[in-house]
Amino acid sequence: MTAIALYARETPGFEGRVAHALAVLQSAAVDHAGSVVQSTSLGAEDMVVTDLIARHSLPIAIGTLDTGKLHPETVALITRIKRHYHLAVEVYQPQPEAVLHLVRTHGDELMFRSLALRKACCNVRKLEPLGRMLAQRKAWVTGLRREQSGARGSVPFQDKDDAGRIKLNPLADWSWADIWHYISLHNVPCNPLHDQFMPSIGCAPCTRAIAVGEDFRAGRWWWEDESLKECGLHVAQVPVSMIGASA
Repeated sequence: MTAIALYARETPGFEGRVAHALAVLQSAAVDHAGSVVQSTSLGAEDMVVTDLIARHSLPIAIGTLDTGKLHPETVALITRIKRHYHLAVEVYQPQPEAVLHLVRTHGDELMFRSLALRKACCNVRKLEPLGRMLAQRKAWVTGLRREQSGARGSVPFQDKDDAGRIKLNPLADWSWADIWHYISLHNVPCNPLHDQFMPSIGCAPCTRAIAVGEDFRAGRWWWEDESLKECGLHVAQVPVSMIGASA
């Protein structure tokens, strides 16, 4: 079965949540004109945000991180966005020298060896490129939802990141059913891996399909303790000093 067939359904208040998400994006476009970007992971939530931006011609840039470890299906979505919406997509990649040093020092599968090494990989492949995406920007938009995990259960519609930038989460109160109902209604392009029971998709080595009844993010870093399943983009990263100590 497809993800749409499995998950899409209209729930009470859906239209209101769509209207509110759009209002958040419209306000961001006005309040931070020329200095706001959607940081998209190319997952289902972020594709909904991109669709709202494109459908309403909002002047919000679209940016993504190509970590060098993404599934081909995920990378292909960048081209699909460009063709479907006629939008430019800013693509940020890790510094080649940093990746080479990391792999030469710790091996290509370092993420499985310790939490600190996995965090170090995320730092090189995600956090540093994200920093370049957000440089000179006053605000950014994510697809975070409260329902995604316990660590995200109190996600606000507007927050500030560690650098003091405005961070907007217009889908904070959306359910998984809302996401797929919207995708179904508007024929939103999405990652075919969602049809293979991967609701949360990150780098290929760190993502697996989930079983019936498993947590939404159970397929991410499944070998780690449940409470540690973040890369640092949205929840505080392990201090760099700890990486060397425990690697």
